[in-house]
Amino acid sequence: MGSATGPQRRFPSGADYAEALQHTQLCFQHPELKGARPELTKLGLPRAISGAFASVFSLTSVSSGQRYAIKCFTRHVPDQERRYEAISSRLAQLDPAELSQPWNLGFEYLPDAISVGRDRYPVLKMEWVEAVTLSSWLDDNHAHRFAVDRLADRFEALTHDLATHEIAHGDLQHGNLLVASDDTLRLVDYDGMYVPALAGMGGTERGHRNYQSPMRGNDDFGAVLDRFSAWVIFLSLKAIASDPALWNRLHEPSGEFLLLTEDDFKNPGSSTRLQTLLAHPDRTVSGLADRVRSLAFQPLDVLPPLAAAVPRQRAAATTTSTVSGGGTAAAPGTGGLPGWMTGHVSPQATPTATVPSVTAPDGFRTRTPLDVATAVLLPLMLVATVLMFVMGFSAPPIGPGVPVLAAIALATFARSRRSERAQSRAVLAELTNELAQLDDPVKAAEKLRKDRAKFDAAEAKRAAAYPRAQGKLTAQYHAELKEAERRKVRRQRDIDKKIDGLSEELQRALAKALTDKQSAFVRDQLSRRLIAQSPPHGIGPKLAARLAAAGIRTAADFTGYRSVQNTQYNSTGAVLVLSTGRVIDVHGIGEAKAIALDVWRKDLVASAKARQPTALGAPERQSIEQGIASRRAQLTAQRKAVESETDALRVKARKQMEDDQQRLTRGNTLAGDQARQQRQEFSRRAVALQQNSALHGTLSASVEAARLRQRGLSFACYVRFLYIGR
Repeated sequence: MGSATGPQRRFPSGADYAEALQHTQLCFQHPELKGARPELTKLGLPRAISGAFASVFSLTSVSSGQRYAIKCFTRHVPDQERRYEAISSRLAQLDPAELSQPWNLGFEYLPDAISVGRDRYPVLKMEWVEAVTLSSWLDDNHAHRFAVDRLADRFEALTHDLATHEIAHGDLQHGNLLVASDDTLRLVDYDGMYVPALAGMGGTERGHRNYQSPMRGNDDFGAVLDRFSAWVIFLSLKAIASDPALWNRLHEPSGEFLLLTEDDFKNPGSSTRLQTLLAHPDRTVSGLADRVRSLAFQPLDVLPPLAAAVPRQRAAATTTSTVSGGGTAAAPGTGGLPGWMTGHVSPQATPTATVPSVTAPDGFRTRTPLDVATAVLLPLMLVATVLMFVMGFSAPPIGPGVPVLAAIALATFARSRRSERAQSRAVLAELTNELAQLDDPVKAAEKLRKDRAKFDAAEAKRAAAYPRAQGKLTAQYHAELKEAERRKVRRQRDIDKKIDGLSEELQRALAKALTDKQSAFVRDQLSRRLIAQSPPHGIGPKLAARLAAAGIRTAADFTGYRSVQNTQYNSTGAVLVLSTGRVIDVHGIGEAKAIALDVWRKDLVASAKARQPTALGAPERQSIEQGIASRRAQLTAQRKAVESETDALRVKARKQMEDDQQRLTRGNTLAGDQARQQRQEFSRRAVALQQNSALHGTLSASVEAARLRQRGLSFACYVRFLYIGR
């Protein structure tokens, strides 16, 4: 019995394995698997969970009572045994105490473990875990927001474990993430896993299309394989935790995805699902969706790990609050920053607001000589006022009120000379001036929000326009190919008609050449018969001389006659028709003589035709055939030239399309770079806004405090200070 681990052997199907597993006593030699009981379907057949590369069966060992998942391969995987040995070795080195949860399942690669037919094949013996797939768990638990949010954090912790140990699963998706009864995660299907020992080797798969970056290629295989799919899954879990209704709204029953599919990554501008997440009022959700949208068009090796964004997202989730009326309140500790900014600015970047270095005095300090004099004079003036009132000095210009007014004026003057008042006014003016120079944080935040919304709309439009422009170029290219093909067919059809007509043209040319040869023979014979030497009946020497003088010497010089009416003599005459078509009237040639000449000529023509050649000579025929052959060669060359011209047009059209696509791609790349710079500018403005908000709040509080301190410098406080010193 031979081994079937090489690529030259065809692997069994899942049905073949199921048939073999009906007799585990025979198909296995492994002590724990020999005689093991498989889980059966209602039809009594071993139950299979089938995938792209393998079928998994549940077997319970008779000897140990342990339940195992047995993975039977249906396709060849290059270097399969070496890969599993490296993966098994690396996972065995992990310290369970250092892992966030027991996601690592033990397995054993068994070469030549199972017999199917006459051959033996490898299997993977794995621990069986009582758990459900992530999508099944969400079907039952999506309404439990806290549980989903906790699972999202555990998923992030799992990806952090993998990244810390330079491991990549290669196919993170809902079917390979199992949720155990304690709501911790288990990771299954290690076929495409990367560990450092496999560096330099190629990948065996590209992962589930609904979780992978459009930029992932066949050659991508390294520690960064999981980064995009991690962001996709984390976004889905956080979105469901924030808004459980999204599960039923965006997920399809039994759908091979959570909330987003491959088409959403490739065409974000036309994606209803992605646009729903981008427009979600929860800034954590919209921020993560925006991040996934931007990551979809970046190479895997530049994608940030999921752990880099989690602290910010957690902070955003705990600080965002909603105010009545549909607005968002400032998050605690953000110095008045609107809640929608949370999640766009990292709390760690929040600077401590600068506290003004100057402080307004809240009271009077040391008394001056003027204060002492005022303190002495005030009671004297009041006593004088009382005496004047008692003594009746009430008439102007001196009355009881004058000393009072003088006392008030003195106290007011003395108070105005105090340095504390000048210092208080200076501090308040300085603080007020600094506050006036700052932008209103609420207005600035609103402007930033509008600018970002406008930018996002423009980016969505650009993202949608790019594939449309590509499609337009492709359509234009195909239209040009179609038009070139149509012109080629039309021209070649015309040429083919001409080529097909060459045989008929040859026959016409041969017939014409024979006719011309016969006509030339007859003319030659007629030109040899001189009228003077063998005159027709009734034509004497004189008439022959007259005819010669008129240009008619031989039978070839005329073609016949025409009768004419002589009105002068009321008789019928005749004119002779020359071979050139001109008619002449020869004196002495009447109708009778003309008839005689015509009869004479016709007899000669008949005699010549009786002796004319009936076929062309070989040289004559060959010359005509060569001409037709040359014409055929020219038409054939023209037909080939049409094909060459069409090929050249195809090449030109393709080059034009490729040039246009490259120009379009360069423009899109440049626009993407500019968009990234604009996002950085938004982040810079957000940080500046946060700084401004914090400083604005601090200055506002300082201004209010300065105004409160001014109350300690009132007139009443000054009078109290004069006598009690505080």
